[in-house]
Amino acid sequence: MTKILNVRNLEKTFSSGSKKITVLHDISFDIEAGETFSIVGPSGSGKTTLLGLCAGLDQADSGSIDLCGTQLNSLTEDERAILRNKNIGFVFQDFQLLPTLTALENVAVPLELQGAKNASKVGKELLEKVGLGDRFHHYPSQLSGGEQQRVAVARAFSNTPSILFADEPTGNLDAETGEKVIDLLFNLNKESGTTLVIVTHDLELAQRTQRILRLKGGKIIENPIDTL
Repeated sequence: MTKILNVRNLEKTFSSGSKKITVLHDISFDIEAGETFSIVGPSGSGKTTLLGLCAGLDQADSGSIDLCGTQLNSLTEDERAILRNKNIGFVFQDFQLLPTLTALENVAVPLELQGAKNASKVGKELLEKVGLGDRFHHYPSQLSGGEQQRVAVARAFSNTPSILFADEPTGNLDAETGEKVIDLLFNLNKESGTTLVIVTHDLELAQRTQRILRLKGGKIIENPIDTL
């Protein structure tokens, strides 16, 4: 199996006044291509910080991250942005849709930025797959929370990412709606063969992935284990 993400001895600290707070301490793990993987832990355990580092949204103080065969440490901010556009999909808790764009435009924009000529066609196909074939021209304010997150899921797959990071994807949804969104996420993931990394405090959701990494106080308290 090919490793798509290799994390070694990761450290991250933040300054708070005159104090330095270590958010992540000596984090090491691997994720195989095509694997489903979850990072769990209580609030403040460093889950979202770890996801941001793995996705190249921020830089660690020490340690190394190899993503899609590229060492993130050696890249400039612009080079990391290019890597993200080509290889990574994101689903966030707060949807992060552009309010002035329609559902279709929100999904198609990442493709258009890459110069794809079939952006609208792909966007329509993805929205149909997530059950929003009748919502192409609706703006986010005209959609429910569950519908907005479905648009976000469709957008995340628009650039056929090698790896998709989902940060508390059901955090702003009720239980029933959240379950439907997660079913869509896993179904699309299986169909596309994308590696899926989910940050969550929901153990029931985490147990749907092949392996779980548990964090507490910025440290791994249990090595990744099979859930099967």
